[in-house]
Amino acid sequence: MKYQQTLQKFLSDDPLRMEALKALRALTFSDGWIGAGFVRDAVWDRLHGYGQRAITGDVDVVWYDSERGNPACDNDLEERLSQQHPAFDWSVKNQARMHQRNGHAPYLSTENALRYWPETATAVAVRLGDTHSVEVIAPYGLEDLFELRLRPTPLFGEDKWPVFRQRVTAKRWLERYPGLQLITR
Repeated sequence: MKYQQTLQKFLSDDPLRMEALKALRALTFSDGWIGAGFVRDAVWDRLHGYGQRAITGDVDVVWYDSERGNPACDNDLEERLSQQHPAFDWSVKNQARMHQRNGHAPYLSTENALRYWPETATAVAVRLGDTHSVEVIAPYGLEDLFELRLRPTPLFGEDKWPVFRQRVTAKRWLERYPGLQLITR
């Protein structure tokens, strides 16, 4: 996948993000990842010359286990992560149940669930593998993320276009990252 090595290097060189990835790895999820702004902001910060900045917002842990779909499992994992690493604002969501909230057919895995996220540049997740190297899933690739294109995923390009636009405005991405190119329908 184009840009994968660059993403791996950006994250490996970032002690704060590596600390979060190590915390997740310690929980031994079979399909657990950190995604969304954790990855996106790390890349956009570097590409805009901001360097390595503190993690703002929550650290989105996404995982998949159809046998543990009770939200209490997510709450327990958030609590465990918060006790061990209180510097991060952990948000844990089992993707096996998120389809219900979003009105979709059941998701099949974490990677499948990422296909239903609003932006291609946000639909990226990472984790530490068995060799402690950064593994990446990105169902829409990494090109939009690295080429500074803010584009809706196919689901948000049609009926959910207003949701995508609202997110762009609310998160102030175009102000925070002036090099971004907004790709409209």
